[in-house]
Amino acid sequence: MEATVSYSQNIMDDEYEKFIRRMNPPRVVIDNESCKNATVIQVDSANKHGILLEVVQVLTDLNLIITKAYICSDGGWFMDVFNVTNQDGNKITEEPILDYIMKSLGPDSCFASSMRRSVGVTTGMDHTSIELTGSDRPGLLSEVSAVLTNLRCNVVNAEVWTHNTRAAAIMQVADDETGGAIADTEKLSMIKKLLCNVLRGSNKSRDAKTLVSHGVTHTDRRLHQLMFADRDYERAMGEGSDDKERPNVNVVNWQDKDYSVVTIRCKDRPKLLFDTICTLTDMQYVVFHGNVDTEGPEAYQEYCIRHVDGSPVKSDAERQRVIHCLEAAIERRVSEGLKLELCTTDRVGLLSDVTRIFRENSLTVTRAEVTTRAGKALNTFYVSDSSGYPVDTKIIESVRQTIGQTILRVKGCPEELNPVQQESPTRFLFGGLFKSRSFCNFGLVRSYS
Repeated sequence: MEATVSYSQNIMDDEYEKFIRRMNPPRVVIDNESCKNATVIQVDSANKHGILLEVVQVLTDLNLIITKAYICSDGGWFMDVFNVTNQDGNKITEEPILDYIMKSLGPDSCFASSMRRSVGVTTGMDHTSIELTGSDRPGLLSEVSAVLTNLRCNVVNAEVWTHNTRAAAIMQVADDETGGAIADTEKLSMIKKLLCNVLRGSNKSRDAKTLVSHGVTHTDRRLHQLMFADRDYERAMGEGSDDKERPNVNVVNWQDKDYSVVTIRCKDRPKLLFDTICTLTDMQYVVFHGNVDTEGPEAYQEYCIRHVDGSPVKSDAERQRVIHCLEAAIERRVSEGLKLELCTTDRVGLLSDVTRIFRENSLTVTRAEVTTRAGKALNTFYVSDSSGYPVDTKIIESVRQTIGQTILRVKGCPEELNPVQQESPTRFLFGGLFKSRSFCNFGLVRSYS
């Protein structure tokens, strides 16, 4: 009975939302004239909790850089202005991108009607999505990918974050036999059981969780939610990064206006605004006014917030929790370690073989992005020495020789790696399945100093 009432209420809420939307359709203005060095995007719409995150998410997913933002959602109306550039710091002039922004945020968009739905989950038949959380340790990704390989699951896409001794991952896998989502319920149960055992390891004091579903999620937002639910923001006394490196987050109450004012100063980086707004939204806070300025090496963000119940921050304990959660949100995506980029033909077991080689050379993966496009694996790994020392250049060179100099490239290396003059055509690589010369015609990932 309660489920029927809840379902009926959701239908009524959706219909009311559609009515308000028809009466007050969103208005989007894209201006390339008024600002000298950025495209100005203004969004006006009926206000709903979470709408700010949805707008920022659209812009972030296009890999646009938000250099300034002015936020106002006091009352029933949402009015925001964003100054954005592309990755090269130029205005947005490409018509397909401008059209996509208009369609995604304008009157024909559906973002306003999806606020209450669970992280944008939609049905998909081409893969199975696996969500993992557990204690981080050296070799964890290698063990997880080995389990999936043994069960004949191909990792099509994946993103792995680690922070404060915790790890979270979202992996999209396909059944090797069918090339699609895993339909065998016994196999799904076995995946959950084995991965839970791997994630739990020897640490029985913290939970390990594995969730399997058919569909897609917004990966970054879901990773934030997984790590937040896993309480990665909690630090033991004396633990954590140097205070000088930690983001400067402050929360004070503005008594006259009944707001809590959040200020954030930290080193600027891509997707920073998304990470902070995502966390405030998922903690059930509403941003009524905001100002963001990221022009320069340091980013400054200021928000006037209240909880969804209408109250400002009520206690020092709540204030500390907001501070710690925002610090964690900013730190999760900060990539520690050496960046390695891999480009080769995709196959079942590729991720397992690569991460096994990392583990055998005492390298631990602190963050990973796995992508498959048109049969090619385009993977990015951030690795560090398992013992905590700086990564040894000789070890990296040895790993590259094992995997292939043209397959695994280094970005951000502290010094130039000496190229290998000659490679064995049939060296041991992934079980001897490949020869080094077979990769010479692939599109290579450039090496940067």
